[in-house]
Parts: sequence; C-alpha cells; structure tokens
Amino acid sequence: MKGGMQQSQRMGQELRANPRLYQAMDMLYMPLLDLQQHLKQELLQNPFLELVEEEDDEIVESPSAELSEQNTPDPEPEPGLPAEEREDDSRWEEILLGGMETGGVSEQSDDREPFERVTVESRGLDDHLRDQISLLDLSERDRLLAEEFIGNINDEGYLAASLDEIVHGINEVLLRAAEQTDEEREVPLFGLADAQRMLAIIQGLEPPGIGARDLQECLMLQLPGAKLVGTLAERILREHFQELIAHRWSDIARRIGCTPSEAQAAADEIAKLNPKPGRAFSSGDGNYVVADLVVEKIDDEYMVFTNDSNLPRLRLSRSYQEIARDKKRFDAEHKEFITSRLSAAQWLIQAIEQRRQTMLKVMHFIVDRQRDFFERGVQGLKPLTLREVADAIGMHESTISRVTNEKYAQTPRGVLPLKFFFSSGLKSADGEDVSARGIKATIEKLVAEENPRDPLTDQALVEILGRDGLRIARRTVAKYRDELGILKAQLRKRL
Repeated sequence: MKGGMQQSQRMGQELRANPRLYQAMDMLYMPLLDLQQHLKQELLQNPFLELVEEEDDEIVESPSAELSEQNTPDPEPEPGLPAEEREDDSRWEEILLGGMETGGVSEQSDDREPFERVTVESRGLDDHLRDQISLLDLSERDRLLAEEFIGNINDEGYLAASLDEIVHGINEVLLRAAEQTDEEREVPLFGLADAQRMLAIIQGLEPPGIGARDLQECLMLQLPGAKLVGTLAERILREHFQELIAHRWSDIARRIGCTPSEAQAAADEIAKLNPKPGRAFSSGDGNYVVADLVVEKIDDEYMVFTNDSNLPRLRLSRSYQEIARDKKRFDAEHKEFITSRLSAAQWLIQAIEQRRQTMLKVMHFIVDRQRDFFERGVQGLKPLTLREVADAIGMHESTISRVTNEKYAQTPRGVLPLKFFFSSGLKSADGEDVSARGIKATIEKLVAEENPRDPLTDQALVEILGRDGLRIARRTVAKYRDELGILKAQLRKRL
C-alpha cells in the first residue's frame, strides 16, 4: 500500500461562534461584583474605552445612546475574516438571546478552558488550634504529636482517626526521617499513653468539644462550660445516650427515678450544646451579596431598577476616534489593530446595555407573576419555571438561566436570589397553581403554632391543607417536612 499526503476540497456547513458572543454570554452570567472587575480589566486593555466621569459636562444616558451619538467611522473588515462571521457581528443580539441556537454552539459542546474562581485565603480550624498549641509549654516531640492530631481533625471538629492510627502514622514519619538522616541511635517512638495524654490536651482547647471521637464525647466535653456538671443532664447524657436520641423520656425517667417532664427539660439543656464545634472555624466563601436589581413599591406599583450605579460607565474614547479617522497614517498592521479594538469597544458597550435590558425584562416578568408574594409573603408564591419566563419574553431558556445565575434582588421582602422565585408547584382544588415553597412555608407555620402536647402528624397536616383546597399526598408532606428539618410528631411531643 502506497502512503503519502493529498489535498481535497469539501463543502459543508458547521456551527461557529464569534468569540465576542462568548464574552456577551459570560457577561450575562456574571454577578455584579464580577462584572465590575471585568469592566475595569477591559478599561486597562482597550484604549478605545474611557470612563465617564461624574464631572463630565456631557452625561451619557445609556451606552446605546452613546453609540448612536458617536459619528464613528465604520471599521474595515478584519483581514481573513469570513463574510459569515462578519454577519454574526451585526446580529449578535439574535444569536445571544437565542442561547446560541443560531450560528452558535451549545453549552454542552463548549470546550473552552474555564477561568478558575480563586477565593481569598482564610484562616481555618487548624490554624486556630495551632495558635493555641504554640502558647503551651510543650516539647518539640509533643508539638510534633499535636500536629498529627490537628491534621486528623475534620471540619466539624471531630477526630477522624483512632489513637492507634495516629500513633502508627507519627511513628512512620519518625522512622522515615531517621532513615534519611542515617542516624544509628534508636528513635524514641510514641506509644498509646502518649496519644491519650495528647488527646486530653487537644480536647482542652477552644472551641469546647473539639477533638471528640463521637457525638456523645463531644457533648460531654461541653458540659463544664455550660455549667451542667453534676446535673440530671450530665447523667442522662452519660448513662442513657441512646434513649436520649430516641426521645424516650418515659424509659429515662423510669431508670433514673425522675418524671418524664424533668427528663425532657434536661434534654432541652443538652440540645443547647453544639454538636459540630468546628463549623464556626471552617473556611467558607466570604463573598458579599450585592443586589443586581432593586424592586420598590411606588404608588401601589412595583417598579424594577438595575443596581448599576457602581459599575464603571464606559464610552468610546473621542481622542482615539479622531486618531482612527485618519486611516492614511497607518499601515495594514496598525489598521488591523485599530479596527479590532474599536469594534471590540463598540461590542462591549452594546453588550453591557443588552445585559441590563435582559435583566430588566426577566425581573419585570417575575414581579408581575409573583405579585401575591410581595403582597402576602411566601404563602403567595406561585410556581414558576425558566421555560415559562423564556416563552413569555421571547428568549431562550439558557439565557434566562444565565440571567438568574447568582443574581440577587433587593425587594420589600428582603434581599433574595432570583432562583428563589422559581419552584415547582401543585394544583389546588379550584385549579389554581400553588408553589411548593409556599406549601413548605404553610407547613412550617402550622407546626410552629401547633399544640406541643399534641403535635400535628403528617396525616393531620394533609387534612388541614385539604380543607384549604390543596390536594397533597401524605408522603409529599413528609418529604417537605424532612426538607424543612422538622422532626416527626412523636419526636416533637412535649410532656
């Protein structure tokens, strides 16, 4: 078989996306703080963009108005750019609002390398424990063992390894270090007694309950700080832990010699202790929530505004436009640079305005649909899906998903994520749609107002909801109750 290279021509159609469309989609996806940083970065990179200062005589009402007022030269076609891609620039809104359905690629096939979200380093539980160990009068050998303990404490504050495993692990480290240094003298290894002694030191650190090996030990370590040592609560926790978990107050009372009410009161004191003491020091996302939209009630009407006062206000630089007009001064390479930068600046300003208009459209529809929520609270929330919003305002569902991603609205009912307004629903007896979130709020309210001596069972909740015209299965009520973190009726009962 003879090998070689050959050329062939083939005609066909394929979906392509201008990189600027990716930029426009990314801007839809960005929360307010991310967009601020993005625009500041674009200001540094593109000389055709300039910041509109407050003291400027000519105030630009909107980016799109700025573009219409500018008598800018039409940029020359970019060299080597196919006519089809140049046409995409003129109909970018259609492509963007169509969710890349026209002339683009879907999100699933987007193989671009994503930008990593980098969080600011923060001090965690291990740093807090090391700070306390550094203040203790310990030998270098004990500090090494303490570091092994700290490394085995999880985010909830529990010791995630047994004492035998810790001893084995630290001894391996010592032996490996001795082999690397070729020391002939015998290495003093740690024993179980050393681990038990260090465990007592670790469990004496803050927060109380740290370094426990199980829930019972964690709560026992917190008794001195809560001044419960020598009380009925300590005895129940130490001797009848399983009955305590199961809320078997009668069994506890019979074995200890107290009344069930006294056993339950002691359990209430135990419930005030922290079952996960390490959570207070767990490093988490420290981002602040900034509302992208504002909803205000003015003269019995709910008005929607964008919270973009802190966004950099951009316009095309007049000085650079004057330079760009004299095309004879530049060679082909410079013309290509000027054309691409000017076009990118125009695109960015249009994309900012398009993002603003798209968010307003989506929020206006949400406010109209969820007016009962703003008037009556969560019980008035109606079911809503991304598809419904997309169909109502003529946009693609993926566009609505980008618009509502990590966006918040400041409303008369508080600062809420836009995703809050979307939920599944059920049909009431009269055919009206009822939001699942509204049903949960109703269940939560009913439980809060129930007689603690005779709590509402799941079946009782079904019957109450049914009297209000809401047909719902008992298993659905149980599911919603579990999601709300509400115990079963028999565990909520007070004596």
